[in-house]
Amino acid sequence: MPLSDDRRQAATVADLPAPLAKLLWRQHTVYRERGGTVVIRGEDAGRWISLASHGSGRVRVRAGRILDGGTTAPARAETTVPLDGDIARLAACCRGLLAETAGAREADASASAATAARPGPRSRKGRSRRGTTVLVCAAVVVGLIAASIFG
Repeated sequence: MPLSDDRRQAATVADLPAPLAKLLWRQHTVYRERGGTVVIRGEDAGRWISLASHGSGRVRVRAGRILDGGTTAPARAETTVPLDGDIARLAACCRGLLAETAGAREADASASAATAARPGPRSRKGRSRRGTTVLVCAAVVVGLIAASIFG
């Protein structure tokens, strides 16, 4: 879905968000930050993409997650792409970054699940109580043996 040849030369970051957002997500929000970076949020997917000019003829693409409550997490993946107006190539790049972001989220989820499943360290108080109980039982056994021998 490239832009026409006359628009290809004049493509800017401002031209990209609307058509790109339609290719990436059905439900999306597009907004511009103060520094000129354009952000596309895919609320239903829980991901975001940002586009910023990066030198002459290039665009910096960053991808990240949307956290519970709607705040955005820091970018998990980023790259630079030629700004030639080829929306299909840019969308493919964005999908790759979003896949990396999804993979990082699954890795985080499995790591946190493994941590949650593993029992935590026992408190020192529990260990000392158990040790005291063992010592008392051992003393009682030694006392009974001594009483039976000497008594």
